[in-house]
Amino acid sequence: MSSSSNIGKRNVEVRIPVDSAYLEGNLQIPEGARGIVVFVHGSGSSRHSPRNKYVAEEFQKEGLATLLFDLLTVEEERIDMLTRSLRFDIGLLSKRLIDVTGWLLSRPDTKNLNIGYFGASTGAAAALTAAKEQTSTVKAIVSRGGRPDLAESALMYVKAPTLFIVGERDTQVISLNRRALDMMGMPEKELRMVPGATHLFEEQGALEEVARLAGEWFKRYLSEEK
Repeated sequence: MSSSSNIGKRNVEVRIPVDSAYLEGNLQIPEGARGIVVFVHGSGSSRHSPRNKYVAEEFQKEGLATLLFDLLTVEEERIDMLTRSLRFDIGLLSKRLIDVTGWLLSRPDTKNLNIGYFGASTGAAAALTAAKEQTSTVKAIVSRGGRPDLAESALMYVKAPTLFIVGERDTQVISLNRRALDMMGMPEKELRMVPGATHLFEEQGALEEVARLAGEWFKRYLSEEK
């Protein structure tokens, strides 16, 4: 497990204790980082998601630290592959995210970094639900093709500046995001649509635009001294 001496080093593998198990993760802290973005992947995905890995690399170029981690243990992932039940357990996933956030706040190399959440699909619902419980800790949220409707009861309590990014052709998710945005009370909230993009942002240039929009949002809200 890494320590403060790992600052500036890349590709630090970590094991994060939650309950009676461990979650595997990848922590990267650029020199001089003031903020860290915690990636909360969507249903059926993992820390190895090529889309999230690409976006994380773009954030690191902008001086943001990143944490990609698995929300489920290896055994839980086996169960979920068969039942598809855990990936939609927003209560479980948000509790895991809160535990991981506490772990970051306990580490000498991350405790002074402003924390943001980058959630995709069902992971966005987990991020919003966890942010409700951590209004003084979570400084910014970005949702990529997210399902904020799955966190409906938490939306009015979220205080962190929140950006929803949706593909222009992802019409059903657009309507869900618009409705969720209306339910949120904080002034710093926005919905941005990526032209020509569908749900997974697989079109040429779409993911690059996601990284640009999200990176600007996180730099704006995570760059201040803690």
